[in-house]
Amino acid sequence: MLVGVVQMNSGSDRDLNLEAAEGLVARAADDGAELVVLPEKWPLLGSPETLLEGAEPLDGPAMSSAASWAAEKGIFLLAGSFAERRADREKLSNTSVLFGPDGSNLAVYRKIHLFDVEVDGVQYRESATEEPGEEVVEAPLGETGFDLGMTICFDLRFPELFRILSLRGANLITVPSAFTRHTGAAHWEVLLRARAIENQTFIAAANQVGRAEPQYDSFGNSLLCDAWGTVLTRVEDGVGVAVADCDLSSLASVRDQIPAIDSRRPESYPWPGVAEMALAVQGAL
Repeated sequence: MLVGVVQMNSGSDRDLNLEAAEGLVARAADDGAELVVLPEKWPLLGSPETLLEGAEPLDGPAMSSAASWAAEKGIFLLAGSFAERRADREKLSNTSVLFGPDGSNLAVYRKIHLFDVEVDGVQYRESATEEPGEEVVEAPLGETGFDLGMTICFDLRFPELFRILSLRGANLITVPSAFTRHTGAAHWEVLLRARAIENQTFIAAANQVGRAEPQYDSFGNSLLCDAWGTVLTRVEDGVGVAVADCDLSSLASVRDQIPAIDSRRPESYPWPGVAEMALAVQGAL
């Protein structure tokens, strides 16, 4: 299956962002992509106030547009993520939606791990305006033989999420992101390739690139890599798309050569209980 990743420089103008996304999705589809992946917060990227003001429900303008693009081009479209306003919720969700070739909503994933960090002197506090998701989500891509696992950006640093997706049958995991330039230079490709290698899956990572108000500076380097950890294609810098073939036979070959998933012995390393983890934390202080 041909998969495309879209790299954008989204900002606070929703109309411009939607226009840019539509053109890039069409470009990837015209290059043969059967699945296209948009980056994190592609319809609107800006200050917490901007996101709060511009948040939408699932049937708002951004997701309605994405559904129409999927149907028009007859493709699967992973609509990156957007700031979702849910009924009776004080905080927003950072939500990724998978659309089918007929424009139907196939799966919804809400980002589990919120980006509350200080990076290169800049503080990010997603939890101030967003609440974490609670559900691991994967979904089959029709009759293609692919099962898609859904993650968003900071989730990349939590290997247990990727392992669970793999054990549930995901053989292609999407990582729509706005990964910062500072951390991206050191960690982006390393972590993506590691998640692909250890879980023996394809990874499709679509990143934002460049600056956006008030303090965003995203790394770009959107890429596709295979189960061996080989980068199949990338958008090194600037706005653009990259398309590559994800061949299930190559994935099967890797799993046959190194049957790491089948060789797991979970009975030998059960998850620690709450009391054990508390003692370990105390011992580390």
